[in-house]
Amino acid sequence: LMERKTHVKINRKEVMLAKLRKSCSCTPKKLKNFVMDFLPVLRWLPKYQCKEYIWGDVMSGLVIGIILVPQAIAYSLLAGLKPIYSLYTSFFANIIYFLMGTSRHVSVGIFSLISLMVGQVVDRELLLAGFDLNDDAPPTLGDGFLQNDSQSNTTAFNLTIAGMNAECGKECYAIGIATALTFLAGVYQVLMGVFRLGFVSMYLSESVLDGFATGASLTILTAQVKYLIGIKIPRSQGHGMLVITWINIFRNISQANLCDVITSAICIVVLVTAKELGDRYKHKLKFPLPTELLVIVVATLVSHYGKLNEVYASSVSGAIPTGFIPPKVPRFNLMLRVAVDALPLAIVSFVFTVSLSEMCAKKYAYTIRANQEMFAVGFCNIIPSFFHCFATSAALAKTLVKTSTGCQTQVSGVISAMVVLLVLLFLAPLFYSLQKCVLACIIIVSLRGALRKFRDVPARYHVNKVDTLVWVVTMSASALVSTEIGLLVGIVFSMLCVVVRTQRPRTALLGQIQDTSFYEDDSEYENLSSVPKVKIFRFEAPLYYANRNYFLKSLYRLTNLDPNLEAAIRKKSEKKEKQHLKKGDHTTANGLGIGETTLQLVPKQIDFQALVVDCSSISFLDTTGVNTLKEILKDYKDLNISVLLACCNPSVIDSLKRGGYFGKDFGSMQEMLFYSIHNAVQFAKDQQ
Repeated sequence: LMERKTHVKINRKEVMLAKLRKSCSCTPKKLKNFVMDFLPVLRWLPKYQCKEYIWGDVMSGLVIGIILVPQAIAYSLLAGLKPIYSLYTSFFANIIYFLMGTSRHVSVGIFSLISLMVGQVVDRELLLAGFDLNDDAPPTLGDGFLQNDSQSNTTAFNLTIAGMNAECGKECYAIGIATALTFLAGVYQVLMGVFRLGFVSMYLSESVLDGFATGASLTILTAQVKYLIGIKIPRSQGHGMLVITWINIFRNISQANLCDVITSAICIVVLVTAKELGDRYKHKLKFPLPTELLVIVVATLVSHYGKLNEVYASSVSGAIPTGFIPPKVPRFNLMLRVAVDALPLAIVSFVFTVSLSEMCAKKYAYTIRANQEMFAVGFCNIIPSFFHCFATSAALAKTLVKTSTGCQTQVSGVISAMVVLLVLLFLAPLFYSLQKCVLACIIIVSLRGALRKFRDVPARYHVNKVDTLVWVVTMSASALVSTEIGLLVGIVFSMLCVVVRTQRPRTALLGQIQDTSFYEDDSEYENLSSVPKVKIFRFEAPLYYANRNYFLKSLYRLTNLDPNLEAAIRKKSEKKEKQHLKKGDHTTANGLGIGETTLQLVPKQIDFQALVVDCSSISFLDTTGVNTLKEILKDYKDLNISVLLACCNPSVIDSLKRGGYFGKDFGSMQEMLFYSIHNAVQFAKDQQ
């Protein structure tokens, strides 16, 4: 046996006290480092290489800003809010991430999945408050909120019970819910950063995230169909929203607005064609074509001068006010209503941001700090919530555009924010006549990437069937039940798959590769030779309470010997022998001799004298695992079969020692534990 190193015992109490003293001490240098870590812009901005970086940052910032404006207006439909709030969100998120983010390339702002999750909560709370979700009349601005007059929305909600003394209209209440939800999501993210709970993202596997994104994309697509064809149907809420919405669409298809249908068809053809051409010739284009902006400009002009709203009753965006609404503290009592909803929103927002940040950092050879990213995205939610914004996250499509247009640092985010600010201050009213069906087209075409995941299912299935099943279950639950339930189902199901894999792992009997000291699965490889009088058993998982029975069943099945049953048969045989010897009769009732009776009771001849357990795939043992190995050691010993363990890692060896597997003084350890299968086999042969 190799000698183990003696590790010096660490006094954990002293270590924790030392860390606590270090973290609680305050020196000028430490304070400076804390501020610079909290605001990474203070580290990299003084070193900014203007001549080298400025052109790429300005170009990418302008392109992203041009893309942001139509997307912000479009995604307001998903969030169930007015376009002005989406523009606020895009502006503040870029500024704050510029100050606090550690990724140079990520584009943080409105994201379709996050907007959908916010919109579902807003719609639910509006319904509970008694508002009509389907009233499309334009609101008016007043008292820091968008409020409806008596003609635009007859339902008003007195928010005295929610801590608001003034009567509040539909839009006032909607943005109140959205800001409360956003504030709480940001608080959760900051708390996760403080307590270093970033490991939570590890439980969101790639299959879960892809399935969630695809399922949510189907929900988004379904929610936009009514705008595409210009019908008015009730907004479905709760579980099964996708199915109910499609049923309502087909019931009301005869009421489709021909003007909206034609406009939608033209816009989708133009957008898809431009996207496909852009993808095909992206290596020749210095920056992507601003197709969405061109479509919005042309569609707005056609709608305005063609008077599509007045003549054909086509639904339009309505008035978008300029300037900023005075900041307001999110309502605490509204937070109590959405506290549970904010948790999945916080996790999804953080996971998408960190995964995109890590992807960019790996591609461009720099490092990010995941914990600081959690703080950054948290404050991108907390601070803007005071300025009537809703939840944000990093967006994949805009991040890819940002990197492809020469982005070098987050200065590009400031340029994008300035473009949005220009629209907020001066250009917003120009979008009054923009048809909602055009915004729906932009949203649907932006889902191409997520919907294309369906094409990857055969390749995914070929690589890993279990991951494909996780993807299908998560996607189905997200689309057919709800996005939050779908995410939870995906996480639980993927963890169950891991548990099931360890509960019923691969097991095998090993044979020797000819003329070598190596052993492999006898059922998988040809020309392996079995070792006489020795069985070699491999168990490819940790041995713990959940798979103990499967371990024993597999061992008994593959070795063709159940030691408990064999021992019972032998005892029964010995008992009958003793009974006949007492009677002095050497024959049984059926005329057979005692020896022949024994052969009938024990028909099986044991063809091995040693069992080698390959522990190379057993990563750990719990108490049940140790007791299981002790049990088979005793049971096989009763049959004069020795049990030898091979390739145990130090953790398993320590567990066996603590469990008393080797006896009190470990004297027999050298005869029970081996560092290779071949050593164990040679020992077994010598014993024979």
